[in-house]
Amino acid sequence: MKIQSLTDVKSFFFDNLTVKQTIFKNTFWLGLGTGLSKLLKLILIIYVARILGAGEYGKFTFALAFTVLFLVFADFGISSIVVREFSREKEREKEFYSVLSLKLSLSLVAIILILIGSFFITQDPIVRKVILILGIFNLISNFSTIIYDFFKSRQKMEYQAFGILLEAVLVTIFGFFIIFNFPSIENLSYAYLLSSLMALIFVLFLFHFKIFPLKISWKVDIWRRFLSMSWPLALASLFVTLYFDINSVIMGHFGQIIQTGWYNAAYKIVAAVFTIIGFISIAFFPVLSKSFKESKERFQSVWNYELNAMVIFVVPLVAGGIFLAPNIIDFVYGQDFSPSILVFQILITIIGIILIFIPFRDALIVSNHQIKAFWIMLLGAIVNVILNLILIPKHSLYGAAVGTLITYLLILAVSVYLIKKFINLSFFNAQLLKVVLTSLVLSIFMVFVVSRQIFSQLNVLLTASVGVGVYFLPLLLLNKKVKII
Repeated sequence: MKIQSLTDVKSFFFDNLTVKQTIFKNTFWLGLGTGLSKLLKLILIIYVARILGAGEYGKFTFALAFTVLFLVFADFGISSIVVREFSREKEREKEFYSVLSLKLSLSLVAIILILIGSFFITQDPIVRKVILILGIFNLISNFSTIIYDFFKSRQKMEYQAFGILLEAVLVTIFGFFIIFNFPSIENLSYAYLLSSLMALIFVLFLFHFKIFPLKISWKVDIWRRFLSMSWPLALASLFVTLYFDINSVIMGHFGQIIQTGWYNAAYKIVAAVFTIIGFISIAFFPVLSKSFKESKERFQSVWNYELNAMVIFVVPLVAGGIFLAPNIIDFVYGQDFSPSILVFQILITIIGIILIFIPFRDALIVSNHQIKAFWIMLLGAIVNVILNLILIPKHSLYGAAVGTLITYLLILAVSVYLIKKFINLSFFNAQLLKVVLTSLVLSIFMVFVVSRQIFSQLNVLLTASVGVGVYFLPLLLLNKKVKII
């Protein structure tokens, strides 16, 4: 598409014109919204850790991690099914009213489970109260996702970007006000809750006036059909949650509260980076789902594009993250959080593995093999919990990180096998080899440049920016001359 006027610019960023333009537009909006959202929340959480200290911060992250374990009951895998089904057949959108009532019912079940579970996981009344407040916060935020899923199915992700950014701005404003004036984990929890509630109201109004009027429909047959498709994904999501959040819960249960704070200090940075890059998959998913219905060749082409894009981002992310880990932790949290450095290096490697795994998981879901994704995640969950119970008592936060690393290496290997056997996708090809080699060479060059003495005196953000430029500028030049992706 040639852009010759402001109207063309508006159309490029708000309309779905071509496959590549739509992927770029959705990626841009999700990247902008998610990136700014994660940046704002990360800045807030850095100050929370610095002001409250590792002990209180550990209690807060322990409570937050515990509530996240129950979100699977509030979603039950219907998010991915909504995107998959509605992106294929627009006439199915009339069922959305029933999906809303299903989501509401599941959320009520989840809050009851959180309340009951809080009495078994901790005897601290303050932590128990924070668990309940953060549980309601997470469920309100999670309810917004069903609206975002509808936007995804229509590939109108700019609306989702507005919603998540608004919540981030609100929680940052309220959060800073609380920690500077009334610092406590309980008051901070209320700031999170108020922000999510205001953001949900905005999203509901946006949907009501931009898409179609909201209403609730209670059709059990539609509930039954969606749940029959979504339950494998629900359990798979539970297992994914176990991979990371169960670590904090187990450490907190064993009384390793400060270690929980150190672990989550590293995890929050890595999770922010993962979310920003992970939106690539979110942008690809509806296109991948649609291409599967069109033809095998089309499906293979879109899937190759997603896998190659992941490789291009993963290799420099892992290389740069490992090298700059000491600078990042010191800059963000200070010397008191130096035990987080090794955890950060392990977790950034895990994120790289997950990002490579995502295209394989997406292929299983859109090709109606979600039951196989369930078995993969079940295997990983069992292995991860066993490793955590063995490693955490002896090695604390480092054992938690290593256990998760082993788990994801296992599920990636199994996913590769299943994709080859049941979907017969081709991925070991000359194009992928070219992408991998190019990324490796440029990443080595990037680390070599930023390790020079002149950059050791720079702020870590400037050093990272230099690294990004050193990697991506040659990549863009090469891509013009020799088609890489």
